Amino acid sequence: MNDTAPRTSNFGKWMALTAALLGWLFDGLEMGLFPLVQRSALKELVGDEQLTLWMGIMTSFFLVGAATGGVLFGWLGDRIGRVRSMMLSVLTYALVSGLCGFAADLHIGAVFIPGSWQIGILRFIAALGMGGEWSLGVALINEIWPDRSRAFLAGLIGAAANVGYLIIGVVGSTVQQQLQAIRHALLALNLSQEWVDHLISEQNQGWRVLMMLGAVPALLTFFIRVFVPESEKWERERGKGATSHWATRDLLSVLGGAIAACLIIVLWAVQFELYFDTDARAAMAPWILTMRIVGSLAGFAIVTWGYTYPVLCYLKRAHASGPVAGHDWKPALKRMLLAATLSGVALLGTWGTIQQAPAWSTTLAHTEPTAAAQTQIAAAFGAVIGTIIAALLGGWLGRRITYFFLCIASFVILQIFFQPSAAFGNYFLFLAFLTGGISASFYGWLPLYLPELFPTAFRATGQGFGFNFGRIIAAIGVLQLQNLREAFGGLPQACAALSCIYVVGLIVIWFVPETKGKPLPD
Repeated sequence: MNDTAPRTSNFGKWMALTAALLGWLFDGLEMGLFPLVQRSALKELVGDEQLTLWMGIMTSFFLVGAATGGVLFGWLGDRIGRVRSMMLSVLTYALVSGLCGFAADLHIGAVFIPGSWQIGILRFIAALGMGGEWSLGVALINEIWPDRSRAFLAGLIGAAANVGYLIIGVVGSTVQQQLQAIRHALLALNLSQEWVDHLISEQNQGWRVLMMLGAVPALLTFFIRVFVPESEKWERERGKGATSHWATRDLLSVLGGAIAACLIIVLWAVQFELYFDTDARAAMAPWILTMRIVGSLAGFAIVTWGYTYPVLCYLKRAHASGPVAGHDWKPALKRMLLAATLSGVALLGTWGTIQQAPAWSTTLAHTEPTAAAQTQIAAAFGAVIGTIIAALLGGWLGRRITYFFLCIASFVILQIFFQPSAAFGNYFLFLAFLTGGISASFYGWLPLYLPELFPTAFRATGQGFGFNFGRIIAAIGVLQLQNLREAFGGLPQACAALSCIYVVGLIVIWFVPETKGKPLPD
């Protein structure tokens, strides 16, 4: 394959890049939205006692939904095309995310639906679209733009998401500082006093309004529909009949995997200890822990099977119709699992640590209402720079050695940042900037490397699984924050302990191929 651009016009290439960057920007906005408001939202819905537990549950719902969406929309992108699938994914995450602002405890007859579970379910559905958008956008851009642009474009991909993360921090800070002005504006629109109080108060810090803003990206779907061209590489695969090997019935396994992943969350979320009296709790604790561990391992096996099954079926059908290089299911499965492990290290490293920093900062700055927003802005600004540098380093030094050094740097900076003696201030924000830049740098490396592992016919599904299945690993890890907090004596100690996951990355990276200087596989 020559290092030349496909026949897509320059206008088409730039429109595709613009749509993808906006999609990733809004992905980052959505991802940064709930960490910013979760403390206020959960204090209103579940109270202080279960706050840490539900922070982990909400994060896990999001991560499992994104993992499922990566496989589901990746499958759809390989089946019906990148562009149409991207449009559906953006519409899904935008509209459903906005509905979170309406969550409240509901009594429907004898059925009680807590507002916290409503947000959890809505976040899961919204995350389906977010996980899919990453897979589809990365595949589309890598297939339309020439090989020599891959490193820089990968950096832009990671940077765009973190720009969104930064923007929502700025918007959140503005909303929190202008609560009274927003209240007056809503009352001027003839909304009832009761409804305005429900949306905005000093206690809830306007979290409902911020969640409703999540519906804004829905407008992007019209831009995608009108201006963005389809990948010619995918069009050629469709012309050869390769897309016909995907079968809708295979998606039942993805449903089974998603259910198993949600059951893992339930295992750790439900406080089974409360069903026993005080005397029996100590005796039952080891059995409950054993049930959770065994259930999680069994559920993880089901999730792995469920999410890989559609790809394996596709590869076997494609191979049966005529052996094609790159379509042997065994090496493809190996690459998918290795990619998922590398992604899981990066995802758990950020979701279990720096993503907790905004909530942690509010406990350090009792009199500063915008501490969480300031922390998020600092971390996101660092991440914008870090993702671009990591992608360029991957193109210059090589994929494996770059990942290796990123793991070492992330572990070190997280140990420095999460000091129990930390105090909120300029030094804290400077460390948040460094920590965000280093730990999030993987999100510039991953969109550079993962597309290089899979051929066009199942690139969206393969890299979608590779990146997003890592979220399952991260979800299970984040669920342990409460246990680690109790074991180590606090949230910063728990986050510092979780950063040991980078040791896994230091080892696994040497088991994947080096792809520097090689063309994107057909």
